[in-house]
Amino acid sequence: MLTTIYYLIKPILPWRVRVGLRQWRAERRRKPYADVWPIDPSVSTKPSSWPGWPGGKKFAFVLTHDVEGLKGYERVSKVVELTRRFGFRSSFNFVPKGEYKVNREMLDFLSSSGFEAGVHGFEHDGKLYRSKARFAAKAAQIRNTLKSWGACGFRSPLMQHRLAWMHKLGCEYDLSTFDVDPFEPQADGMATMFPFWVSAGGNSGFVELPYSLVQDFTLFTILGEKTIDIWKKKLDWIAEHGGMALINTHPDYMCFNGEPARDEFPVALYEEFLRYAQEKYGNCMWHALPREVARYYCESVPIEKRNTRRKVCMIVYSDYEHDSRVRRYAETLAKRGDLVEVISLFSTDETPAVSSFNGVRVHHIARRNRNESSPWTYLSRHVRFLLKAAAVVKKMHIERPFDVVHIHNIPDFLVFAAWYPKLTGAKLILDIHDVVPEFFGVKFRGITKRIFVPLLIGVEKLSMKFVDHSIISNHLWREKLIARSADADHCSVLINYLNPQAEFRWPKTRNDGKFVVIYPGTFQWHQGLDIAIRAFKEFLKRVPNAEFHIYGRGNDKIVTFLKNLVRELGLDDTVKFCGEAPRDSIAQVIANADMGVVPKRADAFGNEAYSSKIMEYMAQGVPVVVARTRIDDYYFTDTEVQFFEPGNSEAMAAAMAEVAENQEGRKAMIKNGFAYVARHNWADSRKEYLDLIDDLATEHFEGIHAKPELSSALES
Repeated sequence: MLTTIYYLIKPILPWRVRVGLRQWRAERRRKPYADVWPIDPSVSTKPSSWPGWPGGKKFAFVLTHDVEGLKGYERVSKVVELTRRFGFRSSFNFVPKGEYKVNREMLDFLSSSGFEAGVHGFEHDGKLYRSKARFAAKAAQIRNTLKSWGACGFRSPLMQHRLAWMHKLGCEYDLSTFDVDPFEPQADGMATMFPFWVSAGGNSGFVELPYSLVQDFTLFTILGEKTIDIWKKKLDWIAEHGGMALINTHPDYMCFNGEPARDEFPVALYEEFLRYAQEKYGNCMWHALPREVARYYCESVPIEKRNTRRKVCMIVYSDYEHDSRVRRYAETLAKRGDLVEVISLFSTDETPAVSSFNGVRVHHIARRNRNESSPWTYLSRHVRFLLKAAAVVKKMHIERPFDVVHIHNIPDFLVFAAWYPKLTGAKLILDIHDVVPEFFGVKFRGITKRIFVPLLIGVEKLSMKFVDHSIISNHLWREKLIARSADADHCSVLINYLNPQAEFRWPKTRNDGKFVVIYPGTFQWHQGLDIAIRAFKEFLKRVPNAEFHIYGRGNDKIVTFLKNLVRELGLDDTVKFCGEAPRDSIAQVIANADMGVVPKRADAFGNEAYSSKIMEYMAQGVPVVVARTRIDDYYFTDTEVQFFEPGNSEAMAAAMAEVAENQEGRKAMIKNGFAYVARHNWADSRKEYLDLIDDLATEHFEGIHAKPELSSALES
């Protein structure tokens, strides 16, 4: 908002006032950003599929110039001469409509000299992104200019950028961003010094080349530096870490003769930089034009492996480290190079407020106590979390605007924590892990249910209208929600499949002669753990060496109920409550079991709630006994799991005995389970999710029509 106001009044502000405001802002920012500017250690991380630079060169060295006014245009030949003296080439970005006219002689001169020309906005006024309609009109003119100049690169004036819009320009590459530069008016750095891909859907998009060396005007005029020590220090660090040293300087500000004007610096400083780079790194750096870097990147990195820098926030009312579904999304994005921030709960008092987890930055903002005995307690804690999350996401969005905010229920109304990002252009996803009205109806009874379930359906409808897309965790719930609340065209299904790269098949290391039945998960009523305990009592009569190991957590009331039931049935020696296993070790725990159970009730919620535990068992070669709920009958067959009648503990005991005693049947079930996991896993859904993120993060300009100006940007 402040940046918009600044550029509205900029034309009437005296030069000294404009520069003074920027100097004042820079002085205030320099100390707080000292840990990340000029060097932010995190930007050195190489993309996962990075091929290295051509010819085994240590790093890339790219020179670019923005030509703002007539003074700069008249100095182009001098900059070319200086650059060639040190054996370098560079690109010049010209303003099509400004103080000067770019003639054919200039373009031919640069081309014949081995240099490159690009487009620098359309007018140098800071208004390119003021509205979608204005941008669409200017984009048509910029496309025409690129074509007529034979150019393929673009840079916005003033380093403004909206990458979600810029596919409209039709350029091969863009130069409008940076790794880290807190002194720019739009100071949202990309936190990388490597090229990255900005997808526009399918195989279309462009390469983004962020500058990594501070601009000359910022260095000498805004920060008042008298030497190039900062350039040298940053160049040495980039060379050491194998990145891309891309610098942007302005002929307008280079003084070639006499005393520098108020906005100029001695060209000898730039000459010193070129000499330093050539003498120290001439043989080990790949010196290239921007178009050469962009084309090398596209030729050497397949489109499905290109790193991106989407900015995604996830909000979840659970502790992130134990939420496999949220982690799968976040780590998938981080692995391809996206910047992912998660706002979540913390599970212990020792959990740090902010931590990094497999490339994902996690903000723990509240502690959850699982003693929600009343709906009011339940609601008040969700509302408090909503308010805290809204404040945190707003602050982060101001500093580095998000492209997409992915909110995970429960509750549905958590989507309103992202009101500010939505207001300023971010797209929202609501991920339905559980259908809230049915879940609430099972969790609470009586008049509470009759009052609140209709209210929650209303909240569900409002929440789904507020977001741009909904992801639902199974097909039955999609049918229900489309009939009740969702728009079918903006609603997709992503099953909570396993990640085959993360779910390693562990060997069985236990050899104690016990037959171990296992349940890992939450202790909710609909999960039917009491049914499983009663069934285990009967199962012991046929398999007396059995033990039932229960992993997980629940509120105090249900835990007490289950432990009292174990005591009443005399199962203290054979039913063991093992606490909560860490998410990263639960697969190994399952691998040491002989049978897994999913004893769900077929109530309004459990009958349609997909259980990812079934696939976790299958992936470790553990046969599964499952209540024949509607959802499980929809996804699985009798050859893959052993079904029993929901809610019937005797039927469950018989099904367990059948699996334990029928060795051939066990082997067949295990084999079929492996095959099921091979056919249905996150690898199949990964592309669908990434395509959704890219589609939402790309502005499609539906209904925006703009006629390009017919006049050519070239002087005839």
